[in-house]
Amino acid sequence: MLLKPDAMTGHWEFTLGAARVSALTAALPFPFLAHNVREADFEDHIFEPHRMFTAGGVAVGVIGQAFPVTPIANPRWLVPAWRFGLRVDDIRKQVADVRAKGADLVVLLSHNGFDVDRKLAREVTDIDVILSGHTHDAIPDVTRVGKTLIVASGSHGKFVSRLDLDVAAGRIRDFHYRLIPVFADAIASDAEVRAVVEAGRAPYARDLGRVLGRTAGLLYRRGTFTGTLDDVFCDAMLEERDAEIALSPGFRWGTSLLPETDITFEDVTNGCAITYPNCYRTTMSGARLKEVLEDVAHNIFHTDPYYQQGGDMVRTGGLGFAIDVAAPSGRRISEMTLLKSGRAIEPGKDYVVAGWASIAEDTRGPPIWDVVAAYLSRRQTIAPKPSGAVKVVGG
Repeated sequence: MLLKPDAMTGHWEFTLGAARVSALTAALPFPFLAHNVREADFEDHIFEPHRMFTAGGVAVGVIGQAFPVTPIANPRWLVPAWRFGLRVDDIRKQVADVRAKGADLVVLLSHNGFDVDRKLAREVTDIDVILSGHTHDAIPDVTRVGKTLIVASGSHGKFVSRLDLDVAAGRIRDFHYRLIPVFADAIASDAEVRAVVEAGRAPYARDLGRVLGRTAGLLYRRGTFTGTLDDVFCDAMLEERDAEIALSPGFRWGTSLLPETDITFEDVTNGCAITYPNCYRTTMSGARLKEVLEDVAHNIFHTDPYYQQGGDMVRTGGLGFAIDVAAPSGRRISEMTLLKSGRAIEPGKDYVVAGWASIAEDTRGPPIWDVVAAYLSRRQTIAPKPSGAVKVVGG
């Protein structure tokens, strides 16, 4: 609240559950905009769809577009009575509505993902600016699609975007844009905000600060097919859950750790703190494992952005494979190999699999942060290096 934004929309907030989200958004001193979140039975808006603002004498209509596939990518059971969706026709109606209210400038506050927003701008041509989120892209210049300017500012506060607009007679005559990097060690923190953060952290600071081990190399998450932080998660599941294969979601959030750095419990939770953290242990046939990999690849590499859900490829431990992102759906994955034996995965054979972040309501198992913490505490020193288990072919 102290950051004082004019408005926001949502994605991961919905994984707190409908009741909690409703309470939190009702307490905000600014609007939570989401025209595409509707009540299941009668399609009533759950949240305010848009809000009118005035900036520099210009009437600005801001439309909220929450993550459209929340009930697919995240647990539906957390928001059972809410419906989402891209709702392109409804976006057109919202644009017409704010124009009718006198908007000189129409802004879509979007959590669609960058590729989705590019296609959307071609289909809904009367949007002036799209502030694009979800896929964490930090693009150094404005992307122009027709008359629409798309701004993508990255994630985790690494950048701040500034877009200056010259608006007259209901259109943008000129603009100037900068993607500004944020260097935490060069900017003095705001005393009021720092005090609130420290007070909120105080009850948990001791636990979060527990040193679990140390990394001898760079721990990072953000790679399309792999990341050394995810490798640690997979190795932990293989060992702590006594599994042959580990699956870890291709989340794009989480901070990096430099070589020769202590790994604290907070560093672990930065990469896995969600409301459905249970680390399951089950069996899957080789055929089912291929289906899982193909399904994720379909969501990420579909040629139509409207069928993409964002994120990166599911991470695997104990399992190697080749992927051709340009191949047709269902034929992208090949050469699946059980790494400990070097043998090909057999479609009809069952394998012991551990994973976390399942969207199934009845998932059982310890929280993933406890699994990783136990692994690190016993190992003490991690020496990450690229595994080479995923091979990108074709293209």
